[in-house]
Amino acid sequence: MPEIPEDDQELSFLEHLVELRSRLLKACLSVFVVLIVLLPFSRHLYETLAAPMMAQMPEGSSMIAIDVASPFLTPFKLTLLAAIMISIPVVLYQLWAFVAPALFKHEKKLARPLLLSSVFLFYAGCAFAYFVVFPLVFGFLNRYAPEGVAVMTDISKYLDFVITLFLAFGITFEVPIATIILVATGITTPDKLASWRPYIIVGAFAIGMILTPPDVISQTLLALPMWLLFELGIIFSRILVSEKTAETGEEADADQATN
Repeated sequence: MPEIPEDDQELSFLEHLVELRSRLLKACLSVFVVLIVLLPFSRHLYETLAAPMMAQMPEGSSMIAIDVASPFLTPFKLTLLAAIMISIPVVLYQLWAFVAPALFKHEKKLARPLLLSSVFLFYAGCAFAYFVVFPLVFGFLNRYAPEGVAVMTDISKYLDFVITLFLAFGITFEVPIATIILVATGITTPDKLASWRPYIIVGAFAIGMILTPPDVISQTLLALPMWLLFELGIIFSRILVSEKTAETGEEADADQATN
């Protein structure tokens, strides 16, 4: 007898669209509410984001705004992005609430911790970039500025730069999740992943070279966590496979006892 989702309900296509619209509206509303709360602090948010750069700039220098509207639009853009990041748990919950009724019990058991872990790892990647990578990268770039060149970074270009690094490290820290999904779906096995280790290491440094500034420090700081998180993903994948094997053995024993 085929397995049936726990909350299986026959819904029409229109009902699915109404449910999807409701979930999307709730997700957008959460972003809007957080944005309204953060707007009064938009200048302080940008000052906090710029702190690693300002700490490394020569004494007496400052950032500049090239475009006329940059002093207003850049902090607003940062505040909107901060509101989206803060609302990620709510957005993912709404996505989960829409998809969950169609999932099987074992799929829910795996999906819940993966969703929670993915949010945590993304935040961890952004925190690692801010507290570890930014001071080292900006210190390196400012120290090696040519003689006679005044370091005066445009606030808009700085925001674009740090957003790129946030995304790069946030996505990089999702490597264990991707590894577990590959194993859980049967696409590969932990042993095969382990055999790819030399290629993963080379690929990690290649990705670090593409996504980070052209200096060895930032490339290494992206590549090493990617490799270590890949190894962590293999460890958890082996645990997942062993649990599946144990469950399969228990089911087989139960079937034999029934027969």
